[in-house]
Amino acid sequence: MSKRQIIFDTETTGFLDDPTNRMIEFAGVEMINRQLTGNYLHLYIHPERDIPEDAVKVHGLTLEVLEEKNAPVFAAVGNKIADFIRDAEIIAHNAPFDEGFLNREFAQMGLPNVRELGCQVTDTLAMAREMFPGQKNSLDVLCNRFSVDRSKRVLHGALIDCELLADVYLAMTRQQFDLMGGAGEESCDGQTPVNPVQTTRNGRLKVVRADETELAEHEQYLDGLGDECIWRKSATAEQQA
Repeated sequence: MSKRQIIFDTETTGFLDDPTNRMIEFAGVEMINRQLTGNYLHLYIHPERDIPEDAVKVHGLTLEVLEEKNAPVFAAVGNKIADFIRDAEIIAHNAPFDEGFLNREFAQMGLPNVRELGCQVTDTLAMAREMFPGQKNSLDVLCNRFSVDRSKRVLHGALIDCELLADVYLAMTRQQFDLMGGAGEESCDGQTPVNPVQTTRNGRLKVVRADETELAEHEQYLDGLGDECIWRKSATAEQQA
């Protein structure tokens, strides 16, 4: 599991189906061996066009805000983004949207697209729909479902969304990772992984029977349930059968 992963997100002026829409924010956080490394890339980008009010309501970014931040145009930062994600597995929620905008911006610069940069793309929305079919699977919903604290998320923001998605992704894949034998806990110094204990099974289950004290406590508990105790009715029915 040593492959470099980038959890990333974008904010834009609108939807992908309008070819005039542009990217206005990019964020990516690096993860190696299921641990965030602290390495990240976060950029505000001037779209060279207006930002519709509907989009502003989602992410809170206006042209005035971007200009105050001295946001560069994409052509000035495209190579930096390409180098950051190159040869990594990139993970996004509704990845076709974010990948589509990256590819559009890269194409305008004559750069390779995401796949041509050697990236594998993982869509956590598709993963969630497979895990929870017929249910809502927005990032907010998944944060609630996996007990990920999203109290700092008021508006959509690329960097905070990446941090939340990293926690959600780890929660979604924890069982799969364990089954692959990668869940060995670290030692106290945080450096040396402990090898998981290998056990063998003989095909027989060990039966541990209750002792007299435990049986007496159980009967006392059933007495407290009254005459309608389902456990005793079931036992009586079995004896009569």
